[in-house]
Amino acid sequence: MRVDFYQLGGTPAESIIATLAGKVVGDGGQLLVVAADEGTLARLDRLLWDQGDTSFLPHGIAGGSDDARQPILLSITPDAPNRARNLLIADGEWREAALTFDRAFYLFDEEHLQGARLAWKLLSGRDGVERHYHAREDGRWALKASG
Repeated sequence: MRVDFYQLGGTPAESIIATLAGKVVGDGGQLLVVAADEGTLARLDRLLWDQGDTSFLPHGIAGGSDDARQPILLSITPDAPNRARNLLIADGEWREAALTFDRAFYLFDEEHLQGARLAWKLLSGRDGVERHYHAREDGRWALKASG
């Protein structure tokens, strides 16, 4: 399984969430986006609706009757009724359940930097876990480390 760490710095999480979600869905995959705060999920819901006429990202908030059919599901738990094999952690709080997915995107800001460092260290040397660390450089995402 692969874990991509994204250090946001001053970049708003929403700007990369839409990009990553679009790539996963564009490749035919399903995505589960997790945040503990329902207010964050509501903001992400609006963000994914407001991508414009040509780039709408189909999604839903967990708890509805169509959860299993959603390409992108927003949830407060890492349970994936949409059978997603990709998890995006949007609130900076690492969840061990991420390791049950094929790929996890872990977004964190300065407030969650220590937790991200700990997660990086704990995943080091674990069988079947591939880590990649990305940070902004000259306005673009750059791969800074892998292991």
